[in-house]
Amino acid sequence: MPTWVDIVKTGAYKEQAPYDPDWWYIRAAALARHVYLHKSVGVGSLCKLHGGPKNRGFRPSHHSPASGAVQRKVLQSLEAIGVLEHSSKGGRIISQDGMRDLDRIAVAVLESQREEDEEDEDDDDDEDNDDEDDE
Repeated sequence: MPTWVDIVKTGAYKEQAPYDPDWWYIRAAALARHVYLHKSVGVGSLCKLHGGPKNRGFRPSHHSPASGAVQRKVLQSLEAIGVLEHSSKGGRIISQDGMRDLDRIAVAVLESQREEDEEDEDDDDDEDNDDEDDE
């Protein structure tokens, strides 16, 4: 993670830097997922994706791209850990190791959500049984 992540804006359309101290990791996860879902992705398309409306005063807002440096540095850090690799056609693609890691993480998240849902259902059932006993 670069040293400038706590002071940089994520786009010219933003007024301040992100409030969340973990925004770099969230952006990295979002970019990894986007590259996973799309075959080959370049920095320009990611800038367009993460861009937003530029406040132009009383005039109508127009779309403004996100910072290319942020997107590029996140992609480079994902390449360094082996999740992404350069495509021969240009842009970045997901590597085999990266695909395996993202699949493993997705399964773990899905299982934890299922466990939480089951616990919530069990808690609801217990509350319903307590209500019937009171009557």
